[in-house]
Amino acid sequence: MTTRNASCLAEFSLSPLFNRQWSSIYEALQDCRPDRKKLMELYREQLEQQVPATEHILVAIDRTVWGRPDAKTLKDRTHEYQGGVIMGQGYSTIAWIPEAHGSWALPLLHERISSGSSPILQAASQLKLVCEQSINPVLAVLDREYGNATWVLAQADILADCLMRVRKNACLWSAPPAYSSRGRLRKYGFKMRLNDPTTWLEANTVIEMDGHPQLGQVRVSQRLDLHFYRAPGHPVNLILALRMNPMSSGQPFPPLWLVWAGERTLPLETVWFKYLRRFGVDHWYRFAFATITLDIV
Repeated sequence: MTTRNASCLAEFSLSPLFNRQWSSIYEALQDCRPDRKKLMELYREQLEQQVPATEHILVAIDRTVWGRPDAKTLKDRTHEYQGGVIMGQGYSTIAWIPEAHGSWALPLLHERISSGSSPILQAASQLKLVCEQSINPVLAVLDREYGNATWVLAQADILADCLMRVRKNACLWSAPPAYSSRGRLRKYGFKMRLNDPTTWLEANTVIEMDGHPQLGQVRVSQRLDLHFYRAPGHPVNLILALRMNPMSSGQPFPPLWLVWAGERTLPLETVWFKYLRRFGVDHWYRFAFATITLDIV
C-alpha cells in the first residue's frame, strides 16, 4: 500500500516501513523452497476419490518461456523462441485436466528446462514421474512440438498413452512389406506426406458426426500402423479431423492431424476430442503470469 510502484523485491525494500535489508527477502525465499511433489500428491489423492481406477486421467504437457533479455547476470539463460529468438528461461509443465468441459488445469509439475536438458527430455521425465505415482492409466495430450520421432522414442518406456498434434508438412511411413527372402529386412513402407493428398494412404476407419454445438459436422479418419522415419520400431496411429462446415470467409478449416502412441485405445468418436482439452494448460499459463505480475506490482 505504501510502495505501489515497486517492480521488484529490491525496490519494495526501499520503503521506510521496511525494517530489513533487501537481501534478506531473497534469502528467505531460498531457505523456504516448497516441496514440489507435495502438491502433486494432493492432486493424486483427489484423483483416487473422483476417477475410477480403470479410467484414463487426462494430462496436458506444454512449455512456456520467461523472457529475461536484460538479466545478463542470471544463471543458465538459454535461447528461447517467443515471437523471435530471445534470451530467457524455458519451463515445462504437466497439468491434470480434471473436467470434460471448461478451462481448468491443475499443474502437477512446473519445472525449469536447464541448458543441459531439452523440452522433450524434461516432459518425458515429468510424465514418467506422474505415471509412477498414479494408479490410473494416463493419457497425455501434447502440441505439435512433441509430435515427432524424438518424443515417440523418449516416451517409449513410459506406461502412458500419448495424443500429439503433428505438423501439416510431416511425413510418416507405413509398415514395410513382407520379407522377400533377399537382401536385408526393410524398415519402411510407403511414404505419406500430410501436405500432399496424392500420397495419402487409404483410411482404416472413417466416421462422421453431426450437430456438435461448436464444431458442427466433423469427419474423423484413422490410419493404423504408421511410423516416423527415425522411429521405425514404434508404430503409431494417424488421425485426421476435418470440420466440414466452412469458415465465415467461405474458406475451409485447416485439417487437424493427430498421432496416437500407446497400447490402449479409445473410440475414434472421442479420442480426437481429447486433444482439444490440451488448451486448458494455456489458460493456466495466463493465470499464473497474471498472478506473478500482480504480486510484483
